Amino acid sequence: MAQPRWLDWAQRIQALAQSGLAYTPNPYDAERYRALQKIAAEIIAAHSDVGTDVVADVLMREAGYATPKVDIRGVVFDDQGRLLMVKERADGAWTLPGGWVDVGESPSRAVEREVWEESGYRVRAVKLLALYDRNYHGHPPYLFHLYKIFMRCELLGGEPQTSLETDGVGFFAAETIPPLSLARTTPDEIQRMFEHYQHPEWPADFD
Repeated sequence: MAQPRWLDWAQRIQALAQSGLAYTPNPYDAERYRALQKIAAEIIAAHSDVGTDVVADVLMREAGYATPKVDIRGVVFDDQGRLLMVKERADGAWTLPGGWVDVGESPSRAVEREVWEESGYRVRAVKLLALYDRNYHGHPPYLFHLYKIFMRCELLGGEPQTSLETDGVGFFAAETIPPLSLARTTPDEIQRMFEHYQHPEWPADFD
């Protein structure tokens, strides 16, 4: 399922405006690009409960050539074939451990760090399972365009512990998956990760 067309339009307008601001030497063109950012903010605000000024402030903080942001998720199974999940404090729902990839950090290091920080388990990244465009996988609308990386990780050790972002940690069988934090992980994505577990010979998915 693709994201709403209004959000696609707003994201593309914002990206063009942001990239234009990064390169134009012409102050008049810069004003036009800022006006385009304001239009993008108005489109987003019209479909949400957030004011135009708030959205515009967030958009105008983005600088440089506009590219998708990168979200990474660790796919960790125990020896019983259960999937590691964490409970988000933000919405009280469950997701695969993960988050933003930091600048200067490789995907494998990022996912190992995120799993450790959010669950208390040490893992080793072993295989890329999927590289998805968030806009096409049933997530609720989000301000920015994201790529989502799902990486299989080998469980090395540790014990469950919560964090500033999570207040629950557990392993779940396919038929016992708890309510999901849909902004982060969808049922179809979880199902696909179990399918990859059952078929380790499969290549990575990508959009």
